[in-house]
Amino acid sequence: MKQVKVLGLIITMAVVTASCGGSGKKEGDAALNDKKAQLEKLKGEKDKNDAQIAKLQEELSKLDTSNANPAKIKLVATTPIVLENFSHYIELQGKVDAENISYIAPRSSGLGAGGVVKAVLVKQGDFVKKGQLLLRLDDALLRQQVAATQQQMAGVKTQLSLAKSLYERQNNLWQQGIGTEVQLLTAKTNMTSLENQLATIGEQVKVAQEQMSTANVYSDVSGVADVVNIRVGEMFTGSTAAGPQIKIVNTSQLKAVSNIPENYLGTVGKGTAVIVSFPDLNKTINTTVSFIGASIDLINRGFVVEARLAQDPALKPNQIALMKIRDYNAPSTIAIPLKTLQNDEKGKFVMIASTENGKLVARKRPVNIGMLNGDILEIKTGLKAGEALITDGYAGLYEGQQLKTDATK
Repeated sequence: MKQVKVLGLIITMAVVTASCGGSGKKEGDAALNDKKAQLEKLKGEKDKNDAQIAKLQEELSKLDTSNANPAKIKLVATTPIVLENFSHYIELQGKVDAENISYIAPRSSGLGAGGVVKAVLVKQGDFVKKGQLLLRLDDALLRQQVAATQQQMAGVKTQLSLAKSLYERQNNLWQQGIGTEVQLLTAKTNMTSLENQLATIGEQVKVAQEQMSTANVYSDVSGVADVVNIRVGEMFTGSTAAGPQIKIVNTSQLKAVSNIPENYLGTVGKGTAVIVSFPDLNKTINTTVSFIGASIDLINRGFVVEARLAQDPALKPNQIALMKIRDYNAPSTIAIPLKTLQNDEKGKFVMIASTENGKLVARKRPVNIGMLNGDILEIKTGLKAGEALITDGYAGLYEGQQLKTDATK
């Protein structure tokens, strides 16, 4: 402190002397420039002396433990540095979808697709089983077609019975040497022709019966009737401009679906860990990627990713799902709170508490950083397991400053 006061006095005297003597020796700008040069020189010497004083004070504080100033011992909080698993996640917004969603449509028939509804046997919200009857359509024309074909088949059967009888009689006469071979062959041909005709009509009856069965509309999956937008008297075609007429949703197999930018194609694959959260339910599910899209979308330059979800009555198709997909994992590394990272002209560093000569002192550690996940930062190099990271009170610490913690105060 005496050196500082002396130096200040020298500067003051020099300025006064320069100002007094300069007025008589120099004029104008030349005198002013000389004074500025003298002042800058003295300031430089002062800065140099200040730096030397600070260095000597620091060295003295290290050597003279008996005169440690309690006011300069800073209270800090520390946490031990350990090796741990570190992961980085991509955060995306997705939705819940069902593996089995059925949009009920009519089966094609000889009279076209669909028909006029005669009975609706399900209402919205009902649980239906696979194969359950949902609608009955108007089948009057189909029944007439089946009846006409069956009548035609009955007539052919009668003709065939007669033809068989005639052939058997003609064959018996031929065996007795009565009649001609032409008569026998004619009877046989008639019988064979009617047999073929009967077989053809039999297939036509089956087709007509199958067409008639399309008037009954069944569910092809088990699930909940999420949409029933059809009434008696309307034409059932499967869908309208307003959407599907009947939609069955099976919620036993759900999945979370989203779209990932293509630059993550090399880091995300089938089996990758996924954390799915549902903001409206305050619920989180741990799962894995079950499906990766085979192509890149030309518009958004991304690919589809899916993750299966366990059955849960609270989950609904099209519900918002926030997906965190792991794209990086380091099984044994050092990770620290982001807030403890500091910067100076030499780069990034953190402060640790080191026990030296029975004292707890602050040490500056330059570090190389890796990935950031939330507010946790991966440290590649610069720290070792077992060291004590200063997590509170690190601001303003200098190298070698004496510390205390709750355990050491």
